[in-house]
Amino acid sequence: MKSPASVSRHGDRIAWIRPYLERAPLAAFLLGVSSGFPYAMLGATLTTRLAQDGIDKRSVTAFALAFLVYNLKFLWAPLVDRYRLPLLGRFGQRRSWLWLSAMAVAATIVHLGLLDPSANLGWFAVAAIAVGVAGATFDIVIDAYRIELLKPHQLGVGSGMSQYGWRIGSVGAGALALLLAASMGWSIAYIACATFALPAAFVGFWLGEPERHREPTKHKGVAAAWAAVAGPLGEFFRRKGAFLVLLFVLLHKIGDTLANLTLRLLLNDLNFSNAEIATYDVGVGFIAYLVGIFVGGILYARIGMKRSVFLALVLMAVSNLSFALLAAVGHSNGLLAFTIGFENFASGIGGVVVVAYLSALCNLSFTATQFALLSAAASVVGRFITGTTAGTLIEQMGYVNFYLLTTAIALPGVALFAWMMKAGLIDASIAEQDVRREEQATG
Repeated sequence: MKSPASVSRHGDRIAWIRPYLERAPLAAFLLGVSSGFPYAMLGATLTTRLAQDGIDKRSVTAFALAFLVYNLKFLWAPLVDRYRLPLLGRFGQRRSWLWLSAMAVAATIVHLGLLDPSANLGWFAVAAIAVGVAGATFDIVIDAYRIELLKPHQLGVGSGMSQYGWRIGSVGAGALALLLAASMGWSIAYIACATFALPAAFVGFWLGEPERHREPTKHKGVAAAWAAVAGPLGEFFRRKGAFLVLLFVLLHKIGDTLANLTLRLLLNDLNFSNAEIATYDVGVGFIAYLVGIFVGGILYARIGMKRSVFLALVLMAVSNLSFALLAAVGHSNGLLAFTIGFENFASGIGGVVVVAYLSALCNLSFTATQFALLSAAASVVGRFITGTTAGTLIEQMGYVNFYLLTTAIALPGVALFAWMMKAGLIDASIAEQDVRREEQATG
């Protein structure tokens, strides 16, 4: 017979796991799987295929421009919010776009797989951009569906499950493509990977139209076009502290992005082998990231959104110091494992709670447009600085001072968020009353 203490411990474990097994978070996981795989097909998978087909390095790296489409997705996000699709539209705004974009992603990936890049590289590039457009549209719909599906108390866990799904979808599709390409060719590999669009399509059949979806006010003619663009922006900037919130969104990831996008340069210059990089950067980092996602969901539920976001910002800023320490010490497998593990753990927590905060900023009448704008704003500054000045800064300052600088750059975002917490602007910026009440109850 079990003792009361053991029964209590078992009950506690069940209570911690139960939120992850609810329908909406499980659906968020499936949506994440489908969201992650197009990114993988445009990333390392495409690079490997082009390299194996003998395409020169300059042309291979130019294909990275296909990712630029993801930063521009806010331009057509209003269409997803407002335009009712013929035929499919009778199933609901979100479901109809979910199924259409799933079909578009699958079709463009199959088309890319059937082309021979060595025969016509220009047409192959157009096909890759088409995958980018379809994948970015898929992202718009998936983000909107997820936000409108999750109840306020599920935002943290749901964001974590979405991050889990994204990682598994991107890694799984990339691994499947490489395995099948080796034995059956790239065309079969791409056709097989197109099936990763199915989990999101299944969610639409399983759960139907999100209960929290709210149709925007209808307009006609020129007024409709103006409302599609101005409506989401106007609603956001009418909130108290909106400009400071936007400034935070722009600032908070700059230091983290600079550090992460230059890591492989540091590892190369410290003479880490490919095997060491695969073991620590890919292996240890992947596990630490998954652990961080789980912890992020728990923190969000236990201490609330504001405090969990603040903790994540501090951890992400401090993690950059470990890069500086590695650069100062030099080649050390133990320190590399610690650095990669710490950084990915912090990023996993941040990926959950910050995404949950950005989700809470969205008005449910403009979910697709506002989240597309916020997610683009969160990454664009760091990527621009990395692409234009990071290499020059490393050459002039050295790695140690560069990573100390990235830590300093992260601090204004931490300080701004702390001030907004104290001033009550975080609660004031949250769009929906039910989310605000949930945060006030936990925070």
